[in-house]
Amino acid sequence: MISIAPAAQQALKEWLAVKISIEAKSEKTAQAYERDVLDFLAFLGQHYGGQSGLKALAKVSVSDMRAWMAQMRISNVSPRSLARKLSAVKSFYRWLAQREGFDATAVLSMRAPKFQAKLPRPLSPQAAQDMIDRVEVQSLTPWVAARDAAVVTLLYGCGLRISEALSLLGRDAPLPEVLRILGKGGKERIVPVIGTARDAVDHYTQLCPFDLVPDHPLFRGVRGGGLNPRQVQKVMQSARLQLGLPASATPHALRHSFATHLLNAGGDLRAIQELLGHASLSTTEAYTAVDSARLMQVYAKTHPKAK
Repeated sequence: MISIAPAAQQALKEWLAVKISIEAKSEKTAQAYERDVLDFLAFLGQHYGGQSGLKALAKVSVSDMRAWMAQMRISNVSPRSLARKLSAVKSFYRWLAQREGFDATAVLSMRAPKFQAKLPRPLSPQAAQDMIDRVEVQSLTPWVAARDAAVVTLLYGCGLRISEALSLLGRDAPLPEVLRILGKGGKERIVPVIGTARDAVDHYTQLCPFDLVPDHPLFRGVRGGGLNPRQVQKVMQSARLQLGLPASATPHALRHSFATHLLNAGGDLRAIQELLGHASLSTTEAYTAVDSARLMQVYAKTHPKAK
């Protein structure tokens, strides 16, 4: 059985605390970091034939790193996932080397495998509207149908993440013209709320059989607790099958659609970045690539000299 030395476990715990408290990383992100680094430490233990303590960590060589990356590839870890794992390991080592005073060049010099970045796959404006309409008739229970339609309308109409929509509280209704949304990493942003979304939420609150008290979730499950994201995913899955839409038509795809449709309508990239709550403009710039890809498809199909 592979074991990780207590000192290494404690170091990992302290590093994660820094990520959460100082760098404002979310719990979910911190958990992903923890899994990736633990997997690496477990590999080192197996590689060295013993516990991967702090002294062993300080002596990791380029060949050790190559052996780990080779093992990941043998284990069918995708280039994208390996790049993510390497990023987490580098971040941990950067912090640990500074704390312990050793040279981490062997780890920090490793290059991530190349992979083709996945572009967002938005729905067309008509498909987005069809999705909202279809979701509204999925349930035979009127208040549940209104609830599902309200959530999906918020995802597309305001560009919210599903976790952000479901974090709204009773005190947020009726929705104002702008919402203060606390997104990833505790980053706050101002999001305009279109009239259609306000109306959809108003319709839901009028039909909801539960008392929507200020400090409790606005969107409720059938038993009165907070609505589970999985339920929204299932409703959209059913709707997309009926509409003949691809598997990429997920709740998050509606957020992508919000951004892409704004960009296509002439929206400013910086403004869209703020609306989405992206920390880096490069993340938002993926939508320009989507638009360019669509443009090239049209060109290839219609230009007489393109065939």
